[in-house]
Amino acid sequence: MKTIISGATIVNEGHTFVGSIVVEDEFIKAVVPDVLPPSGSDDNFIDAHGLYLFPGVIDCHVHFREPGYTYKADIESESRTAAAGGVTSYMDMPNTNPPTTTPDLLEEKFEIARNNSRVNYSFFFGATNDNADVLARLDPHRVPGVKVFMGSSTGGLLVDDESSMRHIFQTSPLRIVAHCEDDTIIQQNIKAFRRRYKGQNDFPVRYHTRIRSVEACFEATQRAIKLAHETGARLHVAHISSERELSLLEAKPLTEKQITAEVCIPHLMFTSEDYDQLGTKIKCNPSVKMPEDQEALRQALTNGLIDIVATDHAPHLLSEKVGGALKAMSGMPMIQFSLVSMLELSDKGYLTLPQIATLMCHNPATMYNIDRRGFIRPGYYADLVLVNPEANWQVHDGRYFTKCGWTPMDERTFKWRVVRTIVNGITAFLGKVVVDGIRGKELRFN
Repeated sequence: MKTIISGATIVNEGHTFVGSIVVEDEFIKAVVPDVLPPSGSDDNFIDAHGLYLFPGVIDCHVHFREPGYTYKADIESESRTAAAGGVTSYMDMPNTNPPTTTPDLLEEKFEIARNNSRVNYSFFFGATNDNADVLARLDPHRVPGVKVFMGSSTGGLLVDDESSMRHIFQTSPLRIVAHCEDDTIIQQNIKAFRRRYKGQNDFPVRYHTRIRSVEACFEATQRAIKLAHETGARLHVAHISSERELSLLEAKPLTEKQITAEVCIPHLMFTSEDYDQLGTKIKCNPSVKMPEDQEALRQALTNGLIDIVATDHAPHLLSEKVGGALKAMSGMPMIQFSLVSMLELSDKGYLTLPQIATLMCHNPATMYNIDRRGFIRPGYYADLVLVNPEANWQVHDGRYFTKCGWTPMDERTFKWRVVRTIVNGITAFLGKVVVDGIRGKELRFN
């Protein structure tokens, strides 16, 4: 079947222009710098005048919680949420239960996604202190990378043995994605607060920023980068959260980088000053930092230091967010609001619309060598998102789709709104409804 998307403002590869897209079955057939009329009664014609058309967002950092934690999220529910946010592809992290640390467990997740994912998918493999020898057996056409946790965010997935860490960096044929927080510094900070609070087992959540501190992030990031230089490993530093970490990165074209970095939506949208209003809803690891850190991260979106924007989408039940800096679980559901949040930053002058497409679509596809996705090009999969720039809508219950049933974006007003998401040429989200029966495809890496 042929679909014509006519009269949209197309945002792609550094340009913004009014034009049309012709889609035939799964693929983009033509990109036309003109407004096309309906061509025949059998065509699906979409009048997109007044709307902006982006490539589908590729989110390289999510936690969809399956298997093991499906009471709060699963691949079906969170991929549905992704479609509502204009995200057409995701890469899920390995800290599930059991963690994804063997080829068999990895294949089980692929099978779940084949049956249930509303959008395209892939999965990272989890490194441990004793599974480095498995890495060479992973299929580089199916697995985007190896996740290494350098901070105790994840229990058994913490790699805390230096020789094991070096072995992983030396032997992994895949890109290493590192969660960089120094666990020794974190534990020292906790002990200091316990002395201050006379042995209490929890503290106000505002101290989370000082427990999972800038120093903890900087030390681990510095160590990972040093190890990558020594071993030649390809390293991706996940969720940079502080201005100081930016000093460790190089500003040069993505294709020339051995070491890449991402910033996540929570660190762009919240700071430690938001704890007073939102409390543990914005508690995450690494922690949100000071306003000056947020400003530096926003500035880094366009200076070549940051390569991609992701969400670190991590649902928990609200009952699991009860407590403070230690007891409340870390993580928040954000994938439905990633694109509109970035568009809000564009309205504030931090970056242009084509730069958003670069950070959320083009660069993820380029960095991971994803087959025929991330760009609006003839011959590429038709993963597309239409956005209304004048929607002026407010987030509230019933307008978000995550299984956990809440978001820190609740009651926020957005000017932009996702109105249609197309996955492999088929509409997966329209208006306010996720279309039933749509299934994404496994991502392939060239």
